[in-house]
Amino acid sequence: MSVSAREERPVVRNLSSMGYTSPMCGRYALEAPRSQLSQRFGLDECVDFPARYNIAPGTDIPVVRQSPNGQRVLHLLHWGLLPHWAKDPAIATRLINARGESVAEKPSFRDAFRQRRCLIPASGFYEWKNATTAQEARLKQACYISLKSGEAMAIGGLWESWTSPAGKLIRSCCLITTAANELLRPIHDRMPLIIAARAWQDWLAAPADQIAGLIQPCPGDELQVWTVSQRVGKATEEGPDLIVALPGEAPPLAVPTARPPQTTRAAQ
Repeated sequence: MSVSAREERPVVRNLSSMGYTSPMCGRYALEAPRSQLSQRFGLDECVDFPARYNIAPGTDIPVVRQSPNGQRVLHLLHWGLLPHWAKDPAIATRLINARGESVAEKPSFRDAFRQRRCLIPASGFYEWKNATTAQEARLKQACYISLKSGEAMAIGGLWESWTSPAGKLIRSCCLITTAANELLRPIHDRMPLIIAARAWQDWLAAPADQIAGLIQPCPGDELQVWTVSQRVGKATEEGPDLIVALPGEAPPLAVPTARPPQTTRAAQ
C-alpha cells in the first residue's frame, strides 16, 4: 500500500487557507510523535509528520490503514473524500465528514465503508458551543476535547483512491460522525466516531455487516473538555498554546507533553 510517486493533492479549494470552520468534525490536533503512534497503533510502517494543533480540511493528514498483506500502516491522505467514480475532484471539499447513521447507504461513502475503512489518530478535537442567540453566534466559544487518559484517540474514517484522466493518483479520506454523547451534547449535537482500541482491527478489516455496532458515541466518562482560545477559529493559527485551557478553568486530567517540530517526510 505504498504511496505512488505519482500521488498528488487534489486540485481543489484549500479550505484551511480560508479560515474554514466546518460542521462537526472540522478541526483537530495531533501532537503524538511517530514512535508513540507506532507503538499505540501497532504500526508496521509510519510516515514522519510534524505536530499540528489546528488541522483543518483540505490538508494532508496521518491515516492508519490495513494493507492487502495485513500490515498496519500510517500514511498522509488528503482530508476530503474523493470517490473513485468522481468526475470532478472538487467534490472532495463537500465530503470531509460522513454521518455514521447513513454511511452504509450513501453513494459517496458506501463502497469505502464496505472495503476501505481507516483510523484517524488525534490527540483531541475542537468544537464550538451551540449558539441560541445572535450575540452567542458572534462569540461562539471554542472547546477542546480529548481522552482522559491523555492517549491518542482513533477517529473512524473512510479512504479512497482516485486517478485523474491524466493519470494522477490521489488518496483521500473523511471522518465519520455520530450523535453526541451526554458530555458533549450541551456543546454540539454531533461528535467524531471514536473507535475503542479493542475494536481497531475489526474496524479496519472485518466485514461491514459485522461492525455496525461500533457506530455509536463513545462513553462520556472517557472524555474531558475545556474551553480554549478563539484563535483556533482561524486555520492559519498554529502551536501548542491552542489547546491550553483558558484562565480559571480546572486543569485537564491528562495533557500530553508537546513535542518539538519534526521534518516531514513523504510516505514511501
